[in-house]
Amino acid sequence: MNRRQFLSSSAALSAVASPGLALTQAGKTYTTALVGAGWWGGNILGEAMAAKRSRIVGVCDVDSQALDATLARVNQLTGDTPRRYKDFRELIAREKPEIVIVATPDHWRPLVTIAAVEAGAHVYVEKPISHTIREGRAMVSAARAADRVVQVGTHRRVSPHNIEAIKFLQSGKAGKIHMVRCFVHSGGRGGEPTPNGEAPAGLDWDMWCGPAPLHPYNKALHPKGFRMHLDYANGVIADWGIHWFDQVLWWSEEKTPKSAYSVGGRFADRTMMTAPDAQTATYQFTDFILEWEHRRFAGNNAEKHPLGAHFYGTEGTMHIGWQDGFTFYPVNPKAQTVHMEPQLNLPDRQNIRELWADFLTAIEAKRRPVCDIEYGHQATVISLLGNLSLKLGRGVKWDGAKEVVPGDPEANKLLARAYRGEWKYPA
Repeated sequence: MNRRQFLSSSAALSAVASPGLALTQAGKTYTTALVGAGWWGGNILGEAMAAKRSRIVGVCDVDSQALDATLARVNQLTGDTPRRYKDFRELIAREKPEIVIVATPDHWRPLVTIAAVEAGAHVYVEKPISHTIREGRAMVSAARAADRVVQVGTHRRVSPHNIEAIKFLQSGKAGKIHMVRCFVHSGGRGGEPTPNGEAPAGLDWDMWCGPAPLHPYNKALHPKGFRMHLDYANGVIADWGIHWFDQVLWWSEEKTPKSAYSVGGRFADRTMMTAPDAQTATYQFTDFILEWEHRRFAGNNAEKHPLGAHFYGTEGTMHIGWQDGFTFYPVNPKAQTVHMEPQLNLPDRQNIRELWADFLTAIEAKRRPVCDIEYGHQATVISLLGNLSLKLGRGVKWDGAKEVVPGDPEANKLLARAYRGEWKYPA
């Protein structure tokens, strides 16, 4: 989307973020299924139920404890009695849902999303959308071939303060921007080891690992810790980075970097996780430099903003954050700072409600959603290029049109990975 297109659609985006549209309950009721009944899947399903436009027909999870809790909650809130499933393929084949929410760990999202759209469902999929770059492209291709709406959970695209911050930047009020810095700094002194053990009763650990390598069960991996293990996710740069990279791509007319270089390591964390607890990455675009930085130790009060994106302009610096809204710091010391507080929903201070409203509207209007799968893929690619460079121990060039590393067979091999067992990598 170029700047003119953005300005013409900003009114529509503002409407998406308004409570009136978000709480609209009139219209068709969709048969809806959830795959991945954990913490965040529960948040998404909660907003789907609150919108009163879904009849929940199936819930799928390999953990019976999570499944039981979700089924009981659905019945209590809606009276629906969805069937329980351990295998998403059985759910899709039997229930034929019109909407599928995909809230699994990262390594499962491509296969579930592709199966759902090929069966005719529209999909709301969590971010980052894929574990590898070629999986992401396969997801986009499948969505387009099936002509299905696929919304990605980058809900900051509908957060009021994010919308206004991007409008501010694209209006030129910050001047020319030639550097953006995205960052997440969290506290702690690092983690301690936890021993492997037997999977709890009711958890199908082999199915949880699915197409990814089969590791011994460790309570640090499930239900939330998987984000820091590189066989199942891609660490902080993907889990958090995609939100801020998406903001950069939203602001910019450039949709892909030309090169990436990353360094990082595990310094304070002594657990069995494999993702770096500190990492930096630098991306070269045509007209600006994008930097990433995260640290999972040494939390402190010295840094004013713990996370977000700094857009460095010739007229001042814009910080787009989360719970601290946005703040523009002018170059002119006599000019007033511009600030907007966030408008976030509970639990967990998010804007899923507004994103779900846009999802339903996109289905009915037969248009692309605000957080379309292509946008989700583009932001995920930036995260994965950083990890690609880190794994290789060197910088990489990137041809965004062809989605290859030119003249680099070693790097291109890492754009995909072998699947385990019966699972087939998507073409």
